[in-house]
Amino acid sequence: MKPVILAGGTGSRLWPKSRAALPKQFLRLTSEHTMLQDTLLRLPKEKVDSALIICNEDHRFLAAEQLRQISSKNDAILLEPVGRNTAPAIAVAAMLASKKAPEQMLLVLAADHLIKDNKAFEEAIDKAYKLAGQDKLVTFGIVPQEAHTGYGYIKSGNKNTHGFVVSEFVEKPDKKTAEAYLSTGKYYWNSGMFMFKTNVYLRELKKHRPDIYAACEKACERTSDDLDFVRLEKTAFEACPDESIDYAVMEKTSDACMVPLDAGWDDVGSWSSLWNTSNKDNADNAVSGDVILEGVSNSYVNAEERMVSVIGLDSVVVVETKDAVMVANRDKVQDIKKVVSRLKSEKRPEFEFHREVFRPWGSYDSIDNGERYQVKRITVKPGEKLSVQMHHHRAEHWIVVSGTASVTIGEETKLVTENESVYIPVGVVHALENPGKILLELIEVQSGSYLGEDDIVRYSDRYGRVD
Repeated sequence: MKPVILAGGTGSRLWPKSRAALPKQFLRLTSEHTMLQDTLLRLPKEKVDSALIICNEDHRFLAAEQLRQISSKNDAILLEPVGRNTAPAIAVAAMLASKKAPEQMLLVLAADHLIKDNKAFEEAIDKAYKLAGQDKLVTFGIVPQEAHTGYGYIKSGNKNTHGFVVSEFVEKPDKKTAEAYLSTGKYYWNSGMFMFKTNVYLRELKKHRPDIYAACEKACERTSDDLDFVRLEKTAFEACPDESIDYAVMEKTSDACMVPLDAGWDDVGSWSSLWNTSNKDNADNAVSGDVILEGVSNSYVNAEERMVSVIGLDSVVVVETKDAVMVANRDKVQDIKKVVSRLKSEKRPEFEFHREVFRPWGSYDSIDNGERYQVKRITVKPGEKLSVQMHHHRAEHWIVVSGTASVTIGEETKLVTENESVYIPVGVVHALENPGKILLELIEVQSGSYLGEDDIVRYSDRYGRVD
């Protein structure tokens, strides 16, 4: 079977850790690996083919780097020019996979789910595989642990050899309705994970949503390859309706089946979810980082950069990053989305970026700034090179801290080593490369009338980011 990993979410309820440029699927939240990496690492290697990753254009290098870190063999990284929900995303994956194998079995997983019991997960996959082999569209129903109001539910119908026929999909209920669901023993949380053959899914999509099918077919007719990535035809995909697989296919088909899954699953959709799934102390506190608690209970505290102390509070969430601190009542963490909306409307950088920003060549950390200056710590990976570029409004000083830099300023290229510096005047074309075998670290001091990241004109770039 071929895993299809959906990695296009934004995870705004986990701000300030999760942001538009670095959402939760690319973060280390539940283990030493990122959530995307854990999703791939838990797959039964002897039973799966190389994976197909689906993410948006802005996250392509993050995905590629994280796959490289765990030596994951992937078929391709499929780039969505715009988000159009799960039905179109799975459709284009199925269309591309079916070119090699018309009846390819797909295992569709989200990149940001937690599963604690891998053995139970594999057993559920085996059952789903047998059902999907009978031309069924299989979803995984999570055995509910509580009357949760944040999930949709699946009602099980008649039992079959390996699971159940789906009786119906129901929307997120209120508390009273959720309790009634649990009392029947017939309702399961909707996990958003699926298994089916490509031809079966495409047949049902074409039957029930021919408009989505046609738009995706057109987007797949003119794909383009770029490094590790496959790009869809933008105009065609933009014209595709925005729809989930549940609404487009699963609720309409007569071939929907469900396999129960009891494997310590969580969608890690909020800080309270992370508190639920984390190891806790005797006062039911879950902590990460340099944290000191005094008289605190039932709380989640995550310190990234500094020591954080919390005193005399109950049921709070405290999350600290390099450039932001978030404090919330644990029962009000859903309102973080309101804060994120304000950050976006006010065009604040904290909506999109962390202080440290990752690029395909390395990263930069904005460590100080003022009215006409900005200081960054830049790290360039061995063998990598920044774009050949120019700035209209700022000059730059580069001071090498460790490693060796190959610096091009105008027509001149020279090596700059530790404790040496160079100056790039406003309007001069320049480039930076790490020709060595160790990390290049340097301090960049920018000065000028405008210091925004959009003051950059790229002339050439090995990562396809030319203006």
